[in-house]
Amino acid sequence: MVAIIKTGNSIRQTFHYNENKLKEGIAECIMAANYPDEAINLSEKQRLNMLLKLAALNENVTRNAVHVSLNFDPSEQLSQSDLKEISQSYMDKIGFGNQPFLVYQHHDSGHPHIHIVSVKIAADGRRIETQNIGRNQSEKARKQIEIDFNLVKADERKRDSFVIKPAMVKANYGNTETKRAISNVLSGVIDQYKFTSIPELNAVLNQFNVAADRGSEDSRTYKKGGLNYRLINERGERVGVPIKASDFAQKPTLKNLSERFEANERNRQPDKNRVKNTIDFALLGKANTTLEKLTNQLRREGIETVIRQNDVGQIYGITYVDHRTRSVFNGSSLGKSYSAKAIQERCAPHENRPAYEHLNRQKLSADPANANRNEALGGFYGGDLRSSSIEIDAADALFDPAKQDGSTPSQLRSKRRKKKGLSQQF
Repeated sequence: MVAIIKTGNSIRQTFHYNENKLKEGIAECIMAANYPDEAINLSEKQRLNMLLKLAALNENVTRNAVHVSLNFDPSEQLSQSDLKEISQSYMDKIGFGNQPFLVYQHHDSGHPHIHIVSVKIAADGRRIETQNIGRNQSEKARKQIEIDFNLVKADERKRDSFVIKPAMVKANYGNTETKRAISNVLSGVIDQYKFTSIPELNAVLNQFNVAADRGSEDSRTYKKGGLNYRLINERGERVGVPIKASDFAQKPTLKNLSERFEANERNRQPDKNRVKNTIDFALLGKANTTLEKLTNQLRREGIETVIRQNDVGQIYGITYVDHRTRSVFNGSSLGKSYSAKAIQERCAPHENRPAYEHLNRQKLSADPANANRNEALGGFYGGDLRSSSIEIDAADALFDPAKQDGSTPSQLRSKRRKKKGLSQQF
């Protein structure tokens, strides 16, 4: 089991990230712990207002949202009953067992996983400490739960992972040494990774100091459909002598690779959602996230982000190499929200963003049915159980992971304190 725990400064963003998956039919809310009723009997507004009501008890805590992702091995077939027990056990062990929390089972990737949404404010208004919770409580909880529920152990899975050693680049490399070094890398990459173009192949090879080179468009090699392989150094500069693809035992020629592209395109489809979800999850609830911070976060998740820049440093392309699923995706192949341009926009601060929530409140009209229901419940869920199509549209615009950059409208922000809010544990 792999556990990832994050804190954020917007409960609404964390909540709607999961609720939007539910609306798309790729997630289920399977548990509402410490709520007055079962999840199936609660409306979306009721689920949210329970968390907001606690958050309002201590407005000095700006990073008040808690978002957990528990990920299981693809071989594990866990029932909803199992997932509920695991969720409760995990939250108990990290000190959130008595907090209200929602459990969502997601069905949008190739492995079983759940998301848990909660709040850092206790019923007495006390802030629950989360400093280093990933390294401390979460790590201990993960290992114990793996034993208690007989789960695949993440540590063993890591040790069993396939590893390719980078080719050692030496200044005096000759033809024989170069060929052997490149061949070792090709043996691992070509048969293991799912790429659909030479640039995607190079996104992997370059990480192991190797490059596939077609030459310039007016070169003889390019015109004849040839392909060479060569070593590169840490700066991406070519070193050593180029070797023809046909000289290697694997025969990784352009013709043979092209035959793999179509099959790889089909085979990598189940892995697409893992990369998209990891990017969305990394950006969720983040204000002023930099591209560097995003790439570091993805690297910890096993995804290498390859940025392509021109001579003046302008970014024109992005490729994601998922070393866990061995799939490679050009950004645009995942969707417009994951292209180089979109990722830069999602990482950049949007200080002039429209205050959707403020506009939404002005347009909402009261729903007597919901008002009566809230009154009958003694106001337990908070004062606003109203809903309308305007509210839903505004919420979608605000919380759509493809558009948001983790910032919160000024009307919803209080003065922020500098504090680490991200903990992660594998």
